[in-house]
Amino acid sequence: MNLKSSCCGLVAALGVLIGASAQTVLLDTQPLESTGDLAAEMVEGIHRYLDKATEAAAKDRSQYWNPDYGSHGAYERSVAPNRERLKTLLGVVDERRPLESLEFVATTDRPSIVARAAGYDIHEVRWESLAGVFGEGLLLQPRSPPTARIVAIPDASWSPEMLAGIENGVPANAQFARRLAENGCQVVVPTLIDRTARWTGLSGVLRTNLPHREFLFRMSYELGRHLIGYEIQKVLSAVDFFEARNREQAAPVGIIGYGEGGLLALYAAAIDKRVSSVVVSGYFQEREGLWQETIDRNVWALLREFGDAETARLIAPRRLIVEASRGPEVSGQPPAPEPNANRAASGRLVSPSIDSVRFEVGRVRQTYDLLGAANHLALVEGVDAPGTEDALRLLIPATSLRPAAEVPKELAVPADGDKRMRRQFDQIVAFNHSLVRDSPHRRDEFWSKADNSSIEAWKDTTKFYREHLWNEVIGRLPSPDREARTRTRRIYDHADFEGFEVVLDVWEDVFAYGVILVPKGLVPGERRPVVVAQHGLEGRPTDVVDPDSDHRAYHRYGARLAQEGFVVYAPQNPYIGRDRFRQLHRKAHPLKLSLYSFIVGQHQQTLAWLKSLPFVDPDRIGFYGLSYGGKTAVRIPPLLDDYALSICSADFNEWVWKNTSTTDRYSYLFTREYDMLEFNFANVVNYAELATLMAPRPFMVERGHSDGVAPDEWVAYEFAKVRRFYNQLGLGDRTEIEFFNGPHEIHGKVTFRFLREHLDWE
Repeated sequence: MNLKSSCCGLVAALGVLIGASAQTVLLDTQPLESTGDLAAEMVEGIHRYLDKATEAAAKDRSQYWNPDYGSHGAYERSVAPNRERLKTLLGVVDERRPLESLEFVATTDRPSIVARAAGYDIHEVRWESLAGVFGEGLLLQPRSPPTARIVAIPDASWSPEMLAGIENGVPANAQFARRLAENGCQVVVPTLIDRTARWTGLSGVLRTNLPHREFLFRMSYELGRHLIGYEIQKVLSAVDFFEARNREQAAPVGIIGYGEGGLLALYAAAIDKRVSSVVVSGYFQEREGLWQETIDRNVWALLREFGDAETARLIAPRRLIVEASRGPEVSGQPPAPEPNANRAASGRLVSPSIDSVRFEVGRVRQTYDLLGAANHLALVEGVDAPGTEDALRLLIPATSLRPAAEVPKELAVPADGDKRMRRQFDQIVAFNHSLVRDSPHRRDEFWSKADNSSIEAWKDTTKFYREHLWNEVIGRLPSPDREARTRTRRIYDHADFEGFEVVLDVWEDVFAYGVILVPKGLVPGERRPVVVAQHGLEGRPTDVVDPDSDHRAYHRYGARLAQEGFVVYAPQNPYIGRDRFRQLHRKAHPLKLSLYSFIVGQHQQTLAWLKSLPFVDPDRIGFYGLSYGGKTAVRIPPLLDDYALSICSADFNEWVWKNTSTTDRYSYLFTREYDMLEFNFANVVNYAELATLMAPRPFMVERGHSDGVAPDEWVAYEFAKVRRFYNQLGLGDRTEIEFFNGPHEIHGKVTFRFLREHLDWE
C-alpha cells in the first residue's frame, strides 16, 4: 500500500497510527510534522544562512588585513599581500605585452586622425595587451606637452567616441575625455565589451539573449580569469604606454571611469601603484548586494576580504575622488530573440544610493586619516552626470579648468563600432581557447606532487589535493555544528520495504532532507549495505524511490535497489526552484562558497546518521547519482571517505570543454545553467582528476549513447584517463564504464551488478 498523500493528510495519519503495528516514525527519531514543501524550505534556509554570512563577512574582513601605518612605505608593504590576492581573484594573472607606443589605426583610404579640436587631435588607436588581445579606442593627443596622462573609461553602454564628443549619446557635460583633453591632458579612451547579445549564440543551432559581458565572464571564470581582469589589463597597458612617455616628458598618471568604467578605475588603481589619482563615478558603494547585480560583476571570494572601501585602501594614500553620480541602470536581461532562448542570468544595475556611497567612503576615510592623507580623499555629491568640474580639478589636479570649447571637428568617419566590438569579443574568446588548450598542462603541473606508485603513496600525497579542492574550488564551510535532531514520518508501506521522510539539522537555517527505504525482513543484528540514490536537476527524492511512479529518467531505481535488499537513502539536493536556487550561487561565490559547500555538510550529517542506524553497515555505503546527481557523484564522495564507492550516471564528460566551448551545442555557455561556474576549475581539476581521488575506492560511469549532456567521444576521452590510472595502480577491477543504447536516464544493469559486487551484497 502506498501511503503517500498530501502533507496535511500525513500529519493527520500520524495521529491515527500512533500505537498501530506499523511504524509511523523510524526508530529513535522524533515525528516529522512539517506541512510545507521541504525542498523549497531547504533553499530558503540556505538563502537565510548566506544573507547572514554576507553581513558577517562585511564585519570580519579585518582578519585578512594587517596594515602598518608607521609610514607610507610600511603601509604599502603591509597591504601588498592583499593587492596580490585581489589580482588573483580578478584574473589579472597573465603577463602583459611590453608596450612603448600605441598603434595608429589607419588604412589607404583614411587616416588615423578622426577629429581635430582646439589644442588636440583625436586618433583611432589600438595596443596589444595580452597575446592577441588588443585594447582599442581613441587617443586624444594634445599638441603641446601634456599636463597629465589620463585613461578615461566609459560605461559599457558608451563608445569612446561618445566620451570624446564626436558621436551622439552622452551629454556634453558628461564628456569627461573631451574636457580633460581641452585642459591639456593626453587621454586614452578604451572600448569596453558592451551589454548587447549579438554574438552569443551558436550559428544555425542556438540563439540566446546572453549579454556579451556575461558570455565572456562565464567562459573566463572556469579558467581562473575574469572579463573584469581582461579589461583591467587593457587599462594598465595604457598606463604602461604613459610610463614609457613619461621617460621623455614627465606628467602625472590618472584614471577616471563611470559605471563599468568606474569599477575598472577602482580596481586598476588599487592594483597598480603607478596611478597617482583616480575618479570613480557612478559605482562606489556598499557591495553586499553584489549578488543582485549583473553576473559579470561576480567575483569569487571577493566579499570575504574586499568591499569597495577595502579596495580603496589599496589606493591610499594616493588621490581618490568618489563621484556620487547617477549610475547606469540595467533593468534585466536583453529580450530573448525567440520564446525558448532566454538563457541570461538574472541581475540588474541601479544607481548607488547617496547613503550607501557616504557609508562606504566613511569606512575608507579612517585609512586616509591614519596615513596623514585626508586631503587626498574626496566625495563629490549632488551629481547627475559623471565628470564634474570639481572631480576633474581634483583628478589633474588644477586650480581651475578652461571653459568648455566647441565639440571636435570630425575629419574622418569614426570607426565602425560593431566591427570593433566584434574584434574585442572574438579576441577574448580566442585567448580563452588558448587557455583551454593549455589547461591539461596546467593540471599536470598542479598534480605533479601526487604519487601513484602505490595505493598508500596515493592516499598520502593526495591529501593536499582534496583539501585544495574543498577549500579553493568548492568552498569550505565548518563541519555541521549541531545535533541532527532527526525527524521522520512513514510515507511508503510496500511489500518489500517501508519508506520514511527524514529531516536532519545541519547548521542554523540549514537542514538535510530525504527519504529512506528500509527493506522488510531484517534479522536482528543484521547490517545491510546502503545506496545513496541522488536525483538530478529540479528533482525530488520521491522521483527516485516511489515504487508506483516510473519517472522517465530514474525508472524507480531507488525502489528497485530496495527490493534487492539494499537500504536506500534518497537525499533532496538544493538544486531545485529554478532561478531561486541559482541565486544561491550568486550569494555564495563572493563568500568563497558554492551550492556544493552546503551539499557536503548535508552529506556529512546524513552519513553520520546512516552509520548510527543498527541495520546499516557503516563500511558499505555507496553513492549513485544521475545528471546533477552525477555532478554530486564526482564532487562529494571524493571528499568524504565514508562513501565506499561512487557511480556517476548521465553527467561524466570533459567538463572544461563543457563549460568553455563556443562551437558545440553541448556547451553550458549557451544554456541557463550559470550555476555550473567554478572559478579556476580548468587549471586545477577535470572530471578524471576528481574520479582519481576516489581511489582506491571503486568508481563507475553510466552513459547512454543518446544522452545530450555530451557526445560519447568526450565521455570516453575523459574516462580513458580514469581507467589508465586505476590500471596503473593495480585497481583495474574497481573502475568501469557502461555505454548503453538510451537517453539521459538510469539504465540500472551493469551499475546494479557493480553495486552488488563492490558493496558485497548478493
